[in-house]
Amino acid sequence: MRPAERAGPLTIEQVRRTPREALFNGLIEQYHYLGYEQPVGEHLKYVVSAKGQAIACLAWSSSPRHLGCRDRFIGWGMEARRRNIHLLAYNTRFLILPWVRVPHLASHILGRMARQVPSDWQRLYAHPVYLLETFVDPERFRGTCYRAANWVVVGRTTGRGKKRSYA
Repeated sequence: MRPAERAGPLTIEQVRRTPREALFNGLIEQYHYLGYEQPVGEHLKYVVSAKGQAIACLAWSSSPRHLGCRDRFIGWGMEARRRNIHLLAYNTRFLILPWVRVPHLASHILGRMARQVPSDWQRLYAHPVYLLETFVDPERFRGTCYRAANWVVVGRTTGRGKKRSYA
């Protein structure tokens, strides 16, 4: 197993298939507004710590198959998407624990994650990840930390999620 990445006072540890996975699952269930759901397919789970104490959790999983704004941004047709969708990872959960108040912490963590996820994904799943994506609910959030970490808004989804039928 690769050692946790350290830079300054933060430690970012990939905890999937480790004893600390239960900590991740419990923190997400208790403090994330969407709760915990067991990911399906390829996925990674991270606990971010400062001075040995958990302060944040992030989860990454296989990207949604059908996302028109993303596919147009990349320039994918149906066949290109089918061949390449496994090269993307989706940030399914991002939680900074409610009592943690550090300016710019969220964007700092996202920048670090953009460097760490591809190598961890390659190590665990034996294929690269070239693009990270997420969804931001505009009713709840403005996406400021993602923009500050140089993420690019590529469009709005229909909001239908997994309930969409593809005829």
